[in-house]
Amino acid sequence: MMGEFIIYYRGKIVGGIYDDRLLVKPVKSAISYMPTAPYELPYEGAKEMLLVDEVDNKEFLTGLFHAMYDELPAPKPKKKK
Repeated sequence: MMGEFIIYYRGKIVGGIYDDRLLVKPVKSAISYMPTAPYELPYEGAKEMLLVDEVDNKEFLTGLFHAMYDELPAPKPKKKK
């Protein structure tokens, strides 16, 4: 089951909103940016993600997403019907 919302930054998925929590992919840059962030499961059977506490801090979120960008996988091409 997917989250309530998927969060994109410049065309790449950085994380999502799951049960009123902002969780991001645990790439090395995100771990370095938030070294004390706890790991949480977005939903049963999913991989752990990092919990972002500073959801109201625009500068923090922009910096986090910018730091993560190069490590995130490129979007998969859409199949033509």
